[in-house]
Order: sequence, then structure tokens, then C-alpha cells
Amino acid sequence: MKFSFRSEKKKDVSNPKLDDRRTVAATELEPNEATRVGVYVFAIVMFAVGFAVVFLATLAWMSVVTVIAAAAVGLLLATCVRIAPQWERVAVLRLGRFHRVAGPGVYVLLPFVEYAAIHVDHRIMTSSFSAEAALTADLVPVDVDAILFWLVWDAEKACLEVENYPKAVLWSAQTAMRDAIGQINLADLSMRRKQIDRELQEVMGAKCEQWGITVMSVEIRDIVIPLELQDALSKEAQAERERNARVILAEVEKDISEMFVEAADVYDKNPKALKLRAMNLAYESAKDGNGMVLAPSSLADGFDVSKILGGD
Repeated sequence: MKFSFRSEKKKDVSNPKLDDRRTVAATELEPNEATRVGVYVFAIVMFAVGFAVVFLATLAWMSVVTVIAAAAVGLLLATCVRIAPQWERVAVLRLGRFHRVAGPGVYVLLPFVEYAAIHVDHRIMTSSFSAEAALTADLVPVDVDAILFWLVWDAEKACLEVENYPKAVLWSAQTAMRDAIGQINLADLSMRRKQIDRELQEVMGAKCEQWGITVMSVEIRDIVIPLELQDALSKEAQAERERNARVILAEVEKDISEMFVEAADVYDKNPKALKLRAMNLAYESAKDGNGMVLAPSSLADGFDVSKILGGD
């Protein structure tokens, strides 16, 4: 079973800059509830049995009155003898006071004395809710969509302690979500989603326990910030990445310069090393140029190590 709780807002189609993620987040799956055909068929069968018994018993005196009496008995039998599916519990009141929890299977209600107050589903339920324009700790309005997983374990408390327990759970979840967002800055909101989920589960679990409801988990699905702030955050992130890139480039250049200094010290202490390096450069140039090196005379003189060092 699925419950959804969100404010109904019409989308402004005249503004093409509106963020479409809100529409995507609000989309719900089609309900896939278990069928209750068996319950209805059982009620029809009870009605038919009651009607047939009375009708056959009064067949000899058949009249409009006997037919109405047979229909009344059939209707009474259908409303008194019922069945509840395996996942369902029924809170039964007797003369306005809670009497018992019936189901699953066949249960009987005393006519005109007992009645089924509420049918409680004991399966895990999913409820989607949203906190729109919730303010963060740094006063930034954000829209948050989340989904709540919960189940009813005590049908008596769900019937007696709260008027409409699905709506109460959703209202509490929305309030707890706003409180949790108000304690976090916008920059930390995305990184602390799991922590927010755990905090909401603890808060909701403590509040709903008295209603006979257990909150299994809360999961944030989407966080939407204003469009004008999205552009500012994008530029900030781009500037931060550019700054990091420049810092890394400067560190690399520093390391390379230190390596050049060390190499210059080696060449200064051992002139033969510089000759070998010059020969290696000439070899690499000849290899890349298909065995031919063309250089002006001034460049060729530069390869004369003896002239550079003033040696042999």
C-alpha cells in the first residue's frame, strides 16, 4: 500500500527555466495492491446462503414480505460473518468500546452490537512526502523529497491512539524533515544524507511507537535548490577545481625545477656527463628525423662541449 503526501502546486508552463526535477520526483508508481475479490465473494455467498435458507423455509407462504425477510436475513448474515485477509487485522468495537482485534480468517460480529471500526494493514507501507522551501542552517530554501517505510504492529493502538494514523505519520515525517534540514548547512546537506536518514528514523520511531507503528527507514530521494543558487554553486565548484589544478601545476613545476637544479649540479661537477647528454640529444634528434640532423653552424658549435667548458 502506498500513501503520498505533498502540497498540490500547479506547474508554471510559461516559465521554461523552471526545474523539471520536481515533476519527476513527484511521480508515483501505479498502485499494486492485493485483490480483495475473495472478501467480496465471501460476503455475496453469505448473503445468498441466508436468503436461500429463509426463502426455502417460507416458500409455502411466499409473498413480498417473505422475500424482503429473506433478503434482510441474507444481508444480516453477510454483515455479521466476514473474513479478513492474512495481512489484515480488524479492530472490533462493542457498544462503542474497544473489544478485540479480529483476523486473519473468518470472524463474527454480533448484529447491532459490534461493528468493525477500522481495517489495519500489517504489511510494510511506503509513503512519499516532501518538505518544500525548508530552510537550512544558512537560511537557504531547499525542496526535499523522501520516502518512508513503516508498518503497523498494534492495530489496537493505531485505532485508539490516533484519529488517522497514515496522515499522522506523514505529518510527523514532514515536520521531522524540516527540523533536520534546519540544523545543517547547504554545503553539508548532500554529504550527510545517510546521517539525516538515520536521525529521521530515530525521531519518527520514538514518536510513532506510542501509536503502534514502527518506522523501518527513511530515505531521501531528491534535494532541489533554487535555480539562481545552482548557477552560483556551479561557478564556485568550477573555480575551486581550477584553483586545485593551478596548485597541482605549480607543485609539479617546483618539483621539475628542483630536478633541473640537481641535474645542473651533476653537469657542473662532471663535464663528461654534459658531453654524453649532448650526444644523446643529437642521437634522439637523428632518430626522429630518419637519421638526418640539419642544424645551423651556431647550433652545431653549441654541441662543442670543449668550447663551452674551455677544456680540450
